[in-house]
Amino acid sequence: MQLSRLQKLTLGLSGLVAFTIGAFILVSPQAFYTSYGITLNRDPNLLSELRAPGAGLATLGAIMLLGIGRRAMTQVAVVAAFAVYLAFPLGRLVSLAVDGVPSGSILAALAIEIVIACLLLTAFGQRRARAPVAESIADLPSRSQG
Repeated sequence: MQLSRLQKLTLGLSGLVAFTIGAFILVSPQAFYTSYGITLNRDPNLLSELRAPGAGLATLGAIMLLGIGRRAMTQVAVVAAFAVYLAFPLGRLVSLAVDGVPSGSILAALAIEIVIACLLLTAFGQRRARAPVAESIADLPSRSQG
């Protein structure tokens, strides 16, 4: 899959944001969550439950960044980007509906996630729609007739 300039920029932004936030949570969850106005205690169970998804987010961000330069990783990187930037806003919107309005910092994070999701949809969402029917048919597995 050959990436356009917009696709590279969008995947790069997506990967950089996910990697940076995930790494920050992994390395220093107290400092990260304090920036959102959330105070954490030193409970090892809580910190483990926060560091683990931080590591996952950092890994997905790294995959997104790898997809820019390695063709073999591009499809996986795009799927990772959509998974992160559709799931996070969805989870925040569910929480907004169920739990109430969070702090301005968390609402700002929601806005950034929605902007990145929209960029991803703009950059990658129309690829299928523009593919000629002949190419789509050519991609179907052939059946041997015997």
